[in-house]
Amino acid sequence: MAIDIKRHKEKMNQDEPEIKLVPFIDILFTLLIFLVVTSTFGAAATGDDTGTGTGKPNMTDTTGDAEYYLLPVAGLQKVTVNGIDMSSEIRGNAIGVHARVLDQGDVQIKTSEHAIIIRTPAGMNPYDAVHSPE
Repeated sequence: MAIDIKRHKEKMNQDEPEIKLVPFIDILFTLLIFLVVTSTFGAAATGDDTGTGTGKPNMTDTTGDAEYYLLPVAGLQKVTVNGIDMSSEIRGNAIGVHARVLDQGDVQIKTSEHAIIIRTPAGMNPYDAVHSPE
């Protein structure tokens, strides 16, 4: 059986080149992921300007005197502290929670129920655990 080179050349000339899209997209996504992972992002200048450039808050900075921290929850309706309803302290879908509660207690945010359930650390008065935001 002879190889028909003439017919093969005609077939090759008639075929139009085409780009396979699936491998092309795979390569593009691989390059994109590589670039994102290897990129470095500089942080915007802040007031303390420590020059770290990570964009993360400095967790060792203890210059603040915040005793209560604001916890906003969309549609917040109920706050319970050790089983005591403290919903009257809610202002603007947020509540102030004592720093000691955040460090040593238990805070459960239930967004589907629009509620926050708090357990205070031992020896802490439940009425001191939360307050209305200012």
